[in-house]
Amino acid sequence: PPTHMADSTEHLHLGTGIGPLRFGMTMEQVRKAIGEPEEVEKSDESDEFDHQAWNYLDLGYSLYFDEEDANRLSCIETDRPDLRLYGEAVIGKSPAEVKALMARHGHPEAEEETLDANELQVSYDQEMIDFYFVDDELAVINFGVFIDEETHDVKWPA
Repeated sequence: PPTHMADSTEHLHLGTGIGPLRFGMTMEQVRKAIGEPEEVEKSDESDEFDHQAWNYLDLGYSLYFDEEDANRLSCIETDRPDLRLYGEAVIGKSPAEVKALMARHGHPEAEEETLDANELQVSYDQEMIDFYFVDDELAVINFGVFIDEETHDVKWPA
């Protein structure tokens, strides 16, 4: 059985992964690390690319495997309350607090988009991370493997 516990603090590393999950892992490696997903969703025709989403509801992860990349882990969405980014707990923080944290770590460029009356998306394109706020509190983070801006090649972590 997987040794990963849902109550441990998880550290998100931009472009690399979170906790035991690293971008570039195969489905089999993910199974070994955290077990079977509670649900698997496949993309449909309306999606931009063919992928599978593995949802681990108890662990607070949705993992995306891109068919173009040989079904390797390329994107993670998480709402884990114990999540740390640069050592700080971020779920529940305000947009200003998250932007200040990113700026302190050399990421001053953010784009904002209001999705709904009470929903805001703050995106850092170069860092491949999106923060989703509901009622001015960070609810979900979606982040992915880095992409080379010029060649558009995926930059898997070493």
